[in-house]
Amino acid sequence: MEFTPFRIDIPQAEIDDLRARLANTRWPEDDLPGVGWSYGVPLSYLRPLAEHWRDGFDWRAQEERLNSHPQFTTEISGQRFHFLHVRSRKPDATPLLLVHGWPGSIVEFLDVIEPLSEDFHLVIPSIPGFGFSGPARKPGWNVLRIAWAFAKLMEGLGYDRYGAQGGDWGSSIAQEIGRVFPEHVVGVHVNMLMTFRPSGVNDLSPEELRSLETLDHYQKDLSGYMHVQRTRPRTLGYGLTDSPVGQLAWIAEKFYDWTDNEGAPEDAVDRDRMLANVSIYWFTGTAGSSAALYKEQAAYWGQQKPTTVPTGVAVFPHDVSLPVRSLAEKMIPTIVHWTEFDRGGHFAAMEEPDLLVQDIRKFFGSL
Repeated sequence: MEFTPFRIDIPQAEIDDLRARLANTRWPEDDLPGVGWSYGVPLSYLRPLAEHWRDGFDWRAQEERLNSHPQFTTEISGQRFHFLHVRSRKPDATPLLLVHGWPGSIVEFLDVIEPLSEDFHLVIPSIPGFGFSGPARKPGWNVLRIAWAFAKLMEGLGYDRYGAQGGDWGSSIAQEIGRVFPEHVVGVHVNMLMTFRPSGVNDLSPEELRSLETLDHYQKDLSGYMHVQRTRPRTLGYGLTDSPVGQLAWIAEKFYDWTDNEGAPEDAVDRDRMLANVSIYWFTGTAGSSAALYKEQAAYWGQQKPTTVPTGVAVFPHDVSLPVRSLAEKMIPTIVHWTEFDRGGHFAAMEEPDLLVQDIRKFFGSL
């Protein structure tokens, strides 16, 4: 397997084009009075954010931060793969695969790279169809195929035994790697796990029922994006690829709904870090191809079997849904580590990096 050194270097013409498009945005009517975020992203929030993206945000500074870590590209099964590879100063450190989700990117992990690299050799890939891995060249890149490719990547890097960690799609991918390649995976750590209300089970505690209510809320009120992306990702992609404000709103809404904030995403994550994440989707034109993972996985939904390696779960209280441990342990009998935190949400590596690092170290240290 050949690895080509890579640096992010967005042409200045593309940055200028983004600013021009933002300056020429066709804005809708004013907000409806008194509805807040319940109808979607308020104009009163989005317009100042877009203006900051145009005039105050420094992409070159974000680019420099990303480029401070070694990056490479390779090809697996006809698909380009981009990844960060940060080796620990400890030669015998455990290799650890960190996998992002949607609407995330490698940007999610910037605050955990330095502390984790004290104990782990880090491999941080962009999922096929996302970011600098570029649009998927063929259909069929579901969780199973991505897991297989990431295992091939680890093998190509010379890592025979390693850990896997992720949230969102990264959680599903990490679990799948542990299931398909248990002889190579030391353990799997996730910071998102959904448990579902079982039929005929009536002995759940009030606290467990409250946790399941978060999933009900997600399915009824917050999952519209998922239904669009798993049915018509390409149609959606035209609008988001042409309109930076559309792309911004589509992602910023999730940073509001899924984080531990007091009224705006910036209460939970750094504003420029969130914009760096959005910018990667914009500059790489991967709105539609990243959304397509939902469609690719739809045909595989329900067929995924539980991972068979030791599993650790970190629960952050403002995630999209809260798992019930008793139900999770029936789904995944190999759960050996469970931590429930009192703060943080879906983007744990961005919101509470210290807590996530602490839990990852504790889990893999116990193995």
